[in-house]
Amino acid sequence: MNNALLSIQILPKTQAGESVIPYVDQAISIIQQSGVKYLVGPLETTMEGDLDELLAIVKRMNEAMIAIGCPGVLSQIKISYNPIQGASMDRLTEKYR
Repeated sequence: MNNALLSIQILPKTQAGESVIPYVDQAISIIQQSGVKYLVGPLETTMEGDLDELLAIVKRMNEAMIAIGCPGVLSQIKISYNPIQGASMDRLTEKYR
């Protein structure tokens, strides 16, 4: 059972003020490769899964930004953790669909 939702907005710092979009695309590809359920929004991406796994993905995303040349990264995250009932994007949004 998935016990957490984690939304992340990753803001990589760039060397010369270039666009962050290619870096954000790389960060999203790390989520895609992880196999967790996710939803890309205009300002953040939400993942659904086990809290430890989601936090490990955030770590990989930040490390990847440094590895591809960003001098620093700011990641804003929101977490909904419910180990008893579980966490589901669909359950939270079904009344709006």
